[in-house]
Amino acid sequence: MNILLFNRIMNLLKTIKRAVMLAIIAFLFILIAVFLFRFFSHREIDDVTPEIPCLEELFDESDVLWVVPLFENSIADNSSWCSYIKGLNKTLGLHGVEHRFNEFETDRSNEYLQRGIDAFESCFGFKPEMFKPPQLRISENNKVLIEKMGLELKGNFNQFMHKVYHCNDTGMFSNKFIGRF
Repeated sequence: MNILLFNRIMNLLKTIKRAVMLAIIAFLFILIAVFLFRFFSHREIDDVTPEIPCLEELFDESDVLWVVPLFENSIADNSSWCSYIKGLNKTLGLHGVEHRFNEFETDRSNEYLQRGIDAFESCFGFKPEMFKPPQLRISENNKVLIEKMGLELKGNFNQFMHKVYHCNDTGMFSNKFIGRF
């Protein structure tokens, strides 16, 4: 009887060991897949606005620019900057309106968002199609507002799956770290 119990325990331990090994292999596979996806996918820059300096090389490396239309002034008031950014021939999206801390965790009105859309359109000659909230924080009501205004909401998953740099290197991770990983 004791030998039978011992054999069952040993079989159970082998099964647990195999399950743990499979879990480790699956985790490593997912980690490598995400790394490879990030390596080959498009790159983005957050906080693009005339008042925040941004390195030329970031513009060169990036495919999507997330523009803050009313950071300190309206981007529409800086026609040379608008022409420069538009001339980069990148995909442009709306990154908040004024880029205040937790700006879209507080419920916003149509008029508030429309001010940002109007400044964006005055600057670039077209309305934005995408929206990413500053600090990736947004209330449920604001999610509805973004959809109602015809914008595609981008957020955490987008940030995880793509390399996202920040003008002035102000993100949670440095641009150098993001460039490597």
